[in-house]
Amino acid sequence: MKAWVLHGVNEIRFEEMDNPVPRGDEVLVKVKAAGICGSDIPRIYETGAHRMPLILGHEFSGEVMDIGKDASEKWNGKRVGVFPLIPCKKCPMCRQKKYEMCRDYDYLGSRRDGAFAEYIAVPEWNLLELPENVSFEQAAMLEPMAVAVHAVRNGTDNFSMPKDTTIAVCGLGTIGSFVIMFLREAGYRNILAVGNHDHQRDRIKPFGVDEEYFCNAETADAEGWLNKKTDNLKVYFECVGKNETVSLGIKAVGASGKIITVGNPFSDMSFDRDVYWKILRNELTVMGTWNSSFRHEEEDDWHYVMERLAAKRIRPEAVISHRLGLEDLENGLRMMRDKSDGYGKVMVCRSCPYPI
Repeated sequence: MKAWVLHGVNEIRFEEMDNPVPRGDEVLVKVKAAGICGSDIPRIYETGAHRMPLILGHEFSGEVMDIGKDASEKWNGKRVGVFPLIPCKKCPMCRQKKYEMCRDYDYLGSRRDGAFAEYIAVPEWNLLELPENVSFEQAAMLEPMAVAVHAVRNGTDNFSMPKDTTIAVCGLGTIGSFVIMFLREAGYRNILAVGNHDHQRDRIKPFGVDEEYFCNAETADAEGWLNKKTDNLKVYFECVGKNETVSLGIKAVGASGKIITVGNPFSDMSFDRDVYWKILRNELTVMGTWNSSFRHEEEDDWHYVMERLAAKRIRPEAVISHRLGLEDLENGLRMMRDKSDGYGKVMVCRSCPYPI
């Protein structure tokens, strides 16, 4: 098979490899679609992976082509999405079924070979069967959508907040855009969006965010804009991971408000003294959110997303900006690294440049 292999920092090559052989409870998945995650860029060009050589790619879907000796025959030929985290199932968090916080996990695409390849071996436990009306492209975005749902649940007390609650989302990459999508789908209407490119405004329009509720922080004073738009901001989703955008939320939310930190940190995080005073004096909640729940239960984040995909209640394909064939993956990686084009979700798929 063909695969993109990371051999070292800034050393990724398109190579011919043996097909993986499913062992034990694993299945062999033919990759049909895979998304490039923003976390893949520093992993390739700055930090390297946990082990190398390694095939990256953790947002994907495909078709089961073969099964290991201990895997169920029912998976043969099935169309599947894949939860990329492989929990130990032994640690305290796993015993509580909080697998997303496993203390000794493995991970497809960062700790073991991932989906920037024609085939991948996956434990059957990590599979989720796709309804016929859910496309491979949509299913390749299950992971970032579930991450967004997890954040929204934390931020809205599992959707129990009143639907007229004023909410801001800062950072309109894939996760931030999906946070808005699921807030809107759940019935929240007072949503303010802060991005840094006009193309992001265009990408969230299909989710029902009018232009007057979008602020381009590159060309406008985001703090002043938020203050003018609301005097009672209750929840602020920080989907960037920078000091200034966390601080923006702390300054903008009202008393007893919540700041939900979603974005991976770009660097060390620190608060100025006056910002810290805001947390104390306004009795703010600063809350982290991590990954997504996958428990093989109807109420977990992945099943929540799948139910809405199957019912056609969400349109995640609106965030796709580029579709590439596997052989062109490096072009997408470099574009995201260099920001040479306005992008949303960059999708790699078998029949690209056409949707699956």
